[in-house]
Amino acid sequence: MFFKKGDKKEVIPLIKIGSLLIHAAKIDEHYSNEEEEIIKKTLVSLGAKKEDIDDLIEISIKEEENSNQILEFTKEVKNLPEIDKTKIIEALWQIIYSNQNADIYETNLMRRLAGLLYIDSKTMGDIKEKIKKEYSK
Repeated sequence: MFFKKGDKKEVIPLIKIGSLLIHAAKIDEHYSNEEEEIIKKTLVSLGAKKEDIDDLIEISIKEEENSNQILEFTKEVKNLPEIDKTKIIEALWQIIYSNQNADIYETNLMRRLAGLLYIDSKTMGDIKEKIKKEYSK
């Protein structure tokens, strides 16, 4: 394990966030390098150490593969400060639009996440449109 005993409380939420982002990336059955880069950048912006990012991704992938529901991941996320939740929602939309298309499974996931993370529909829609514009250029 890449973290020390005292770091565990700080790293567990990052693993859950990473697992949620990986779940979104895999939901369309196409997990690309671009999506992984978005995930890495987001985790670093949330406090992950750059030197630990590959280990963090590896653990998050295993966590996502061994989970049968997203509730495990959203429990950690919903209690984060709004600024961090916004970063995560932006990253989720970036992952979805990184291939210029949002399919039915991806949009359904985002609808479910809005409720689970206590994000109002206006905020969710504003973030979606912002990211959609960035990726349509």
